[in-house]
Amino acid sequence: MSMDARVVRLGIIYPGGGAEPDYYLFAEALEDRVRVFLVGSRIPAGDDHSVAALRETARVEHVVEAARRLVPLRPDAILWACTSGSFIVGRAGAEAQVDAITTATKAPAGSTSLAFVHALGTLGLRRVAVLATYPEPASRAFAAFLGEFGVEVRGLRWLGAPSGFDAAVIPPEDVAAAARAADRADAEALLVPDTALPTLGLVEDLERALGKPVITANQVTLWEGLRLAGALRRVPGYGRLLA
Repeated sequence: MSMDARVVRLGIIYPGGGAEPDYYLFAEALEDRVRVFLVGSRIPAGDDHSVAALRETARVEHVVEAARRLVPLRPDAILWACTSGSFIVGRAGAEAQVDAITTATKAPAGSTSLAFVHALGTLGLRRVAVLATYPEPASRAFAAFLGEFGVEVRGLRWLGAPSGFDAAVIPPEDVAAAARAADRADAEALLVPDTALPTLGLVEDLERALGKPVITANQVTLWEGLRLAGALRRVPGYGRLLA
């Protein structure tokens, strides 16, 4: 489906971290035919990648409160741009979050975790490796979430960042090295969750190094936004999913 002449308006509920430029640079790359609006959501102070903290971040009332602030901006789609704050409550919880956003705002809604699943379905892929920024418990929770949709995790590696802000400052060269270590020969794609990690500038290099699709949190969130808005188009430079 090609993008028409209208400006696509994407509302992004962002829990903080440090990768906000990914969204604005993407809009600039499309010559402002996409406009993005970021609003913050409530997250606990401290180590926000612990399971207890993620469950607090995932509370539907917090997500919906942020979504309502986007309504005056007339978004074509609203994205809950927090991988961990959506997968931590499992498939049913993640689906309940987006249903609540749509009910409150009357706009199509999605989340980063569900976007990973939709992207894999679109590409026809079911076996993946995962490089997660989180500590082990949250990383394994993401693998379990994927398993609810029949996605097989053949390799799982975690970097142990206690918070999104810690994840945001992981050096790109460390991400690249960890991606190579996380990959498996029988994995059809590498997934890199966590919207706090800036990745749009890394995707194509990682794909060349691994020889397979690499799907990252901010990349797949933007893809999902265009899909929900009925405005999917080829966007070169950001990996096979968008190309």
